[in-house]
Amino acid sequence: MNTLSYLNNDQQPFPPAEQALTEPNGLLAVGGDLRPQRLLNAYYNGIFPWFNNNDPILWWSPDPRAVIPVGQLNISRSLRKYVNKQAWRYTINHAFPHVIQACSLPRKAQEGTWITQDIQDAYLTLHQQGYAHSIEVWHNDLLIGGLYGIAIGQVFCGESMFHLESNASKAAMMCLQQHLLSSKFTLIDAQIVNPHLTSLGAKAISRSQFISQLIQLRDKDVAKHCWEPKEVSIEF
Repeated sequence: MNTLSYLNNDQQPFPPAEQALTEPNGLLAVGGDLRPQRLLNAYYNGIFPWFNNNDPILWWSPDPRAVIPVGQLNISRSLRKYVNKQAWRYTINHAFPHVIQACSLPRKAQEGTWITQDIQDAYLTLHQQGYAHSIEVWHNDLLIGGLYGIAIGQVFCGESMFHLESNASKAAMMCLQQHLLSSKFTLIDAQIVNPHLTSLGAKAISRSQFISQLIQLRDKDVAKHCWEPKEVSIEF
């Protein structure tokens, strides 16, 4: 029977993802810290943090896992037509702190947020070190949508997205896919299956399948300097 692991604040390694609990699904470990090396080690091994403001740090590796193969994002004709009509601009890594802060705001009918200030500070450090990245959608000079995540080899581990105008977060996903295709990425890790992600083309695969793919992709190189801050032209 799988048992929950308790981490200290030192360099104690994570247990294998396969040891995660079945209830709650994917809970693997409690404790530790949010230092860059531990976070990167987590993503490298198919693990991510997710916890509420007053909880200890919780580490997860759910089964099944939600993934979107790069190039297989579901873009309906109506969505493509709608986005093409908008006078929106798209950038990469222009406003990471603003994106993660916007993602942290509670959704309707939601109390609090899991993107705590500690999480924001930790991922901002990863961004400054070149591991965490953002996609921004602008209407004139107003940030109306975006997403952020972690790049591990040829895998982009999506963390969260937001929108202030209809479909702006979906447009950010469309921009992300175009960027990942041009930069030789293979897989988007969408973490947990839900109806919204399924509508975008996310597929549920077993944790063992995900870990197997991750092992194949996590040490592969991608295009050099592909995450340099820039404005991008989108062809939807």
